[in-house]
Amino acid sequence: QVQLVESGGGLVRAGGSLRLSCAASGRIFSINAMGWYRQAPGKQLELVATITSGDSSHYADSAKGRFTISLDKWKNTVYLQMNSLKPEDTAVYYCNLDYRGSVGRANYWGQGTQVTVSL
Repeated sequence: QVQLVESGGGLVRAGGSLRLSCAASGRIFSINAMGWYRQAPGKQLELVATITSGDSSHYADSAKGRFTISLDKWKNTVYLQMNSLKPEDTAVYYCNLDYRGSVGRANYWGQGTQVTVSL
């Protein structure tokens, strides 16, 4: 079994910062990549940022220059540092794990953490 435990969401004023964490555990042989996605009310799920085990990162245009993704390979934990937050960043943020386990390559999603940015 694989588990993803997300934390760090909350309510913050525009211009503020939050740091999301997502810790992966369980039968994970190796991690290919981890990432963050978000879904705002009435909108589709969208990519925020991803990072590979080789530390190659990719950001949505909306996140560039404000968000930083990092991966602690020892702890199997991905972080998303979010600065200069805007009300339009309000969404449920989901952690994604692309890994190799006992049945081969697989993908797993966290339960989501709410981020609310007020004016």
